[in-house]
Amino acid sequence: MMKRHSLGSAPDYTTAALVTLGINLFCLLCAIWALFGFAAVLLFGFAADRALNFLQRRRR
Repeated sequence: MMKRHSLGSAPDYTTAALVTLGINLFCLLCAIWALFGFAAVLLFGFAADRALNFLQRRRR
């Protein structure tokens, strides 16, 4: 016979995922800076900001 186990709620990993995303983004920007210079980091940041704003407006 199968025993029925009550499943608890899943753990909330949102904070851990956001912190990991921030650390990875920091490492990516440092690598871009080392390879292509600070201007490339500024352009990447500007492009990422525009893309995220576009996605936010499209979602509404």
